[in-house]
Amino acid sequence: MTLRFASIVLAVPAAGLAACGTDPTHACDSVVGECLRIAAGAGAQEIQTAFLTVTPGATIGFSEGLYNLDRDLSLDIANVRLLGTGEDAAGGTRLSFAQSSGAQGILITGDDSTVERLAVEDAPGDALKWEGVDGVTVKHVRVEWTGGPSSENGAYGIYPVQCQNVLIEDSQAIAASDAGVYVGQSDNIVVRRNLASKNVAGIEIENSTRADVYDNTSTGNTGGILVFNLPGLQIKNGRGTRIYNNQVFENNEPNFAPAGNIVGQVPTGTGFATIAAHEVEVFDNEFRDHKSVNVAVVSYPITEIPINDPEYDAFSDTIYIHDNVMTGSSDDPTGPLGFLLVQGMVELMAPPIVVPDVVWDGNGDPAKLDGGGQLMPQYKLCIKNNGDADFVNLAWPSGSGAVPSRDAAPHDCTHAPLPAVSLPGA
Repeated sequence: MTLRFASIVLAVPAAGLAACGTDPTHACDSVVGECLRIAAGAGAQEIQTAFLTVTPGATIGFSEGLYNLDRDLSLDIANVRLLGTGEDAAGGTRLSFAQSSGAQGILITGDDSTVERLAVEDAPGDALKWEGVDGVTVKHVRVEWTGGPSSENGAYGIYPVQCQNVLIEDSQAIAASDAGVYVGQSDNIVVRRNLASKNVAGIEIENSTRADVYDNTSTGNTGGILVFNLPGLQIKNGRGTRIYNNQVFENNEPNFAPAGNIVGQVPTGTGFATIAAHEVEVFDNEFRDHKSVNVAVVSYPITEIPINDPEYDAFSDTIYIHDNVMTGSSDDPTGPLGFLLVQGMVELMAPPIVVPDVVWDGNGDPAKLDGGGQLMPQYKLCIKNNGDADFVNLAWPSGSGAVPSRDAAPHDCTHAPLPAVSLPGA
């Protein structure tokens, strides 16, 4: 592969670069230290060459403008920063994969990587993915499928999987057919001050441990924020997620997930939901104006998908929902889970059905129940100080002998606050 120096130049400190005049607006102009300079209009081959030859500790800097790329990119060198001039269309760096025949946008497998101040658009698969990385930093990044919601869009926008020490902040994720911001099978995570919009799931934490999700805005998605544990994955039974100080509203986009995707079961109009989650604290958020439900806590069996993982814990437990604001009527649930919401409410309310703010399927792990059939105190769903938010226990599955109830008194309890996540250098 030939290195084209007309497009890629090894940069010296900023004062020397400014004198070159190669690009009027270029990220390397602000870098002190080693910077590989990607010129305006460079193609995928030139950029991939930089990804292969960059020195650990250096920056790869992009010019302002649009890069039309015909293949995906991969970076496996540690301690590299990808830096653009901004994430917005005007004055920013846009890496467009609309013409790409590759599997994704950018795949990073090098530790201590940073992606900052650029946009990744129209990836054929996942937009910006890290796999097996220790040290992921994302700042002022936009990932977007510019044609809007479609099942043909890539699944994940900002997507660290099997990573640790993850920071995602001040970024945007738009129109992913699964999750805009997704952190899976990872440990020690901060997701803060992001905007997720027009995705199926705005923000999703899956099979992960120790995550803080705060000061985000999630709106216009099918579901605003999800905390899932799913079977059959290498890392199982995540726990220890705090969801706080988020604005989660009007997540009423019709579900456009491809057929067979688990997130396709999320009812249109879901604010926050857990499936088989453990040790989750949800506090100081605003949830409003969702057609199906503001907050839902359910077990995996309610999906009616077979479980073939003997190590999987399929039931939500130790959930603490407190000091949130919940408003707006949920009166139009959709999909199979939406049907169960309505079915469970029929015994309790004459039509028209309005789903309470907090819904629990009532399905607890038999190994964690006391003699009266309730979850033991250390595992209970606790709900406290959420204003006038109402509640329903759906007593699912029907036929179990339990009956649906709107009595929240058994859940008037507390759990010890979860500890904050500490990230090196964040």
